[in-house]
Amino acid sequence: MHKPKYQNIEFSIVDGLAKLVLNRPDRLNSFNAEMHVEVKSAFKRLATKGAARCLLITGSGRGFCAGQDLSDRSVSGGDQAPDLSASIRDNYNPLIRAITALEMPVICAVNGVAAGAGANIALACDIVIAAQSASFIQSFNKLGLVPDSGGTWMLPRLVGHARAMRLCLLGEKVTASKALEMGMISQVVEDDDLLKIASDIGQQLASAPTLGLALIKRALLVSSSHNLDQQLDLECELQGVAGRSDDYREGVSAFMEKRSPNYQGC
Repeated sequence: MHKPKYQNIEFSIVDGLAKLVLNRPDRLNSFNAEMHVEVKSAFKRLATKGAARCLLITGSGRGFCAGQDLSDRSVSGGDQAPDLSASIRDNYNPLIRAITALEMPVICAVNGVAAGAGANIALACDIVIAAQSASFIQSFNKLGLVPDSGGTWMLPRLVGHARAMRLCLLGEKVTASKALEMGMISQVVEDDDLLKIASDIGQQLASAPTLGLALIKRALLVSSSHNLDQQLDLECELQGVAGRSDDYREGVSAFMEKRSPNYQGC
């Protein structure tokens, strides 16, 4: 399979763990049109069956992602205004949908500032680990814009309505420790340990029963919009799928034979 050469990201798959590194450090890894194209290409490679079983997203340099590169958008004077909805519709919304729909765990290692869309891309991931020096900023209000990339959906569910409203209206910077305290992320680690810890968790998930993890992810993502009866029915349906998997048979056999399981992710 031909592996494209990327200019704005780094992408690799080793032992089932895919790593996507946003790589425009001189622009705090902010998105331009070319980066969007390359990220879409990387996600297409993830769709190759068996190629990867867990995805780790991080950034290069001193920031995770500063959101949109404003210099990549033209702002005209007079009566003509830029159509920002086109960029959201064509780039950011598909990215958030790809992350949440990906049938494998997605880890985000936030290595520095995560601002605007960059913050919400991080929060869309399944497990978010931040370096002690990292921070999160809903910076849209400073430009007269609305939080996008799922921010108005994810933030209230993570931190509650009152905190989400304050963060979006005031654009306050949230430190990694505060984000952990608020329930926005799951772990804070020393800067030098971030990539190793995130990679170790990624390798653990890549060797786990991936189909079952994908079904867990699917169930949790819709639970807040379901009533109890709907969620019970979904659990029943998904458990039926899980019970027919090779990984379930392997897990039971390994338990009975008192050995370590060898999951294949199917």
